[in-house]
Amino acid sequence: MTCGIVVQLPFCTRPVCLPVLARLVLPGKKPRVKNRKKAAPAPGTKVSAATGLVTLLAAAFPGRAIDVVADAACHGPAIRHLPPAVTWTCRLHANAVLYDLAPPRPSRTRGRPRRKGDRLGTPGQLAAATGWVPATVRIYRRDQDMHLADITCLWYGCLDTRPVRVILARSDAGLLALVTTDLAATATALTTRYAGRWSIEQAFADARNVLGAGEARNRARHAVERTVPFALLVHTLVITWYARHGHSPARITARRHAQP
Repeated sequence: MTCGIVVQLPFCTRPVCLPVLARLVLPGKKPRVKNRKKAAPAPGTKVSAATGLVTLLAAAFPGRAIDVVADAACHGPAIRHLPPAVTWTCRLHANAVLYDLAPPRPSRTRGRPRRKGDRLGTPGQLAAATGWVPATVRIYRRDQDMHLADITCLWYGCLDTRPVRVILARSDAGLLALVTTDLAATATALTTRYAGRWSIEQAFADARNVLGAGEARNRARHAVERTVPFALLVHTLVITWYARHGHSPARITARRHAQP
């Protein structure tokens, strides 16, 4: 599991991810915890590792707002325990069931108040019943025309009673469903933000192909645990050095003329 900071560099036309933290998650190696409360996050999972890394990052930058984008696998109860300054946006599963917000409790009534409203259905069912707004979204270095829908609701099975927003983006490529704890950003901004998640996949490719992390042939335990995170950190250090001290537009122009 890797955590990176997505930045915009003046000499790049795409966002760049700088990996800063990594944690090893072994499949099937979840520790057994006795008497664990149902609401507590399960240790040893990918989402627990991801939220742990983000919590470390938030502690390193106190007072800064941190907007996390993650893939569809990074969702679970552990998101409820993130610091207040952190928002979480990920892709929503097609079979996720959403509910309306809990209605206000009528006065002079007994019993436990409702924790959720009526069932809204899956993202596909929401898309069939919602109203769409045309928008132009900047993703992958292009302006794309699509239709957006923004629904505030509950993902009760995952985040309990915490309000979330479901962003539906419909285009010629199909339907994209996002869920986010960010209640302030616009639907267009959230769609653009999520598209920037691809920069971490490019960072993995660069670490493998440029720095040679994909050619590691390690067998010792510590070497297996350290080689790939070290390559990712070197990737970040190289880009940081180049952005601060190594970039020379004149030298790049000369190089392109010499080797078109």
